[in-house]
Amino acid sequence: MAHMRGAPVKATPAAPDSGGVTGWIGWVLFAGILLVTVGLFNAIEGLVALFGRDFYRVTRSELLGRLDYPAYGWTLLALGVLLGLAGYGVMAGRMWARIVAVVAAVVNAFTNFAFMAAYPIWTSLTIALDVIIIYALIAHGSEAKALHPDGE
Repeated sequence: MAHMRGAPVKATPAAPDSGGVTGWIGWVLFAGILLVTVGLFNAIEGLVALFGRDFYRVTRSELLGRLDYPAYGWTLLALGVLLGLAGYGVMAGRMWARIVAVVAAVVNAFTNFAFMAAYPIWTSLTIALDVIIIYALIAHGSEAKALHPDGE
């Protein structure tokens, strides 16, 4: 009866290594959205570090690495732009974007860890999102090829 015309065909999920799309593609798209979100968080945090230094809880001498707020501000702003662009590329299924996103998320997590004394809740949230991004792109990123069928 399954072969009769008009009969519903039940789709079976593809194995992750077969190159097909499974339900995990949602994680890849979610990682792309999170990359854009974390990029926006970083940009805001960077702008505040550049223009509102008195906003943060601690002085420069209490930060890890003893960097000043403008240095953190420019670093976070640059990472924010990079993460946002990588997020767009990930959602488009680009391989280069997955690589850039994983590297940038690792660097971002360490940068935010160094900045944690200044704004612990915001940076903890950003680090947690970075970990989710890294997991999604490493464990299930290969399925993103299905999002961009012309190859790259």
